[in-house]
Amino acid sequence: MNKTPHFPPTQRFTGTDRYIATDALKMAVNAALTLERPLLIKGEPGTGKTLLAEEVARALNRPLRQWHIKSTTKANQGLYEYDAVSRLRDSQLGDEKVRDIRNYIVKGELWHAFESEEPVVVLIDEIDKADIEFPNDLLRELDRMEFHVYETQQTIQARHRPLIIITSNNEKDLPDAFLRRCFFHYIQFPERETLREIVGVHFPDIRTEILSAALDTFFALREVPGLKKKPSTSEFLDWLRLLLAESVPPSALAHVDVPPLAGALLKNEQDLGLLQRLSAMARRQR
Repeated sequence: MNKTPHFPPTQRFTGTDRYIATDALKMAVNAALTLERPLLIKGEPGTGKTLLAEEVARALNRPLRQWHIKSTTKANQGLYEYDAVSRLRDSQLGDEKVRDIRNYIVKGELWHAFESEEPVVVLIDEIDKADIEFPNDLLRELDRMEFHVYETQQTIQARHRPLIIITSNNEKDLPDAFLRRCFFHYIQFPERETLREIVGVHFPDIRTEILSAALDTFFALREVPGLKKKPSTSEFLDWLRLLLAESVPPSALAHVDVPPLAGALLKNEQDLGLLQRLSAMARRQR
């Protein structure tokens, strides 16, 4: 009887020079390594959930396998798919390879991770996009680190237990049985000083005056009541890049209700209209 592979953790994540990770986030990654459980990461869009997997793989010097989930994705696609259409076409053409069904087994990202010669990091990105049964359909495989290929009657077992990082944007609730098998961490929106550190990674030579003015405007914008979508960290970085490219002075950001180049921060007409209405009301009250 096959036993679930057990591989004591020998590595710890301490962050990278390209990714500002809080102590709580580093602790979460290391907890997942110690417990040998998937790490479920939630947080606002644009807070670096996907990038975390890339930087963890880089820091631990492990290959990264990425499985980006869509609404039509099925759990078996992460394991393997049987390409019956190609086999039928080849049989009609008289191709000899149809005799071996293994020629039509397409390996998924988890299969590649399981058979890797070295431990890998697996990113299952935006799991909440898939059908509600998707997480439950992976429970056994993630627990036992093995799966059965019915077409070839073989069992694929992990040579090394991968570190699995799963991201979710909270678009739908995940099943309790799945949640019990994960270590959970919510990435809080960065505080001002943390965001300043993040900016320093991307724009090391930015002037203090423009950064302070941009931070003031950005956090004030996030506090506007009624916004449909608050601007994210990644959108703030895009906005900063535009401010620097256009040489926008800090004074242009002071005491303005609608910031310049607002299209980098506001992504729908409702929020832009709300800001314009609030601006008009403020002018009338002056």
